[in-house]
Amino acid sequence: MLKIRNVSEVFDMKVFTDEGDYFGDVEEVMLTQSKVYGWRVRASKNSFLSKVLGSAKGVIVPHQLVKAIGDIMIISKSAISGYNSEGDEE
Repeated sequence: MLKIRNVSEVFDMKVFTDEGDYFGDVEEVMLTQSKVYGWRVRASKNSFLSKVLGSAKGVIVPHQLVKAIGDIMIISKSAISGYNSEGDEE
């Protein structure tokens, strides 16, 4: 269970995948009525998102893919299933 008093405590929090890859930073929360729908994650410098997105600024991660929130946010690797991390074109 998530034990956060204020959603504002999560802003600028580091986001990692459950495999330990740095994903980005929380930029905004997406709410529907009184429930968290998702999290807008900013592609920070040296993050996985900045490598795969190029010029895009970030993505929205559905709340169902969040595994834990504490000092950092941990999301499921399935949040990046659409991107091929092994075949980077660098």
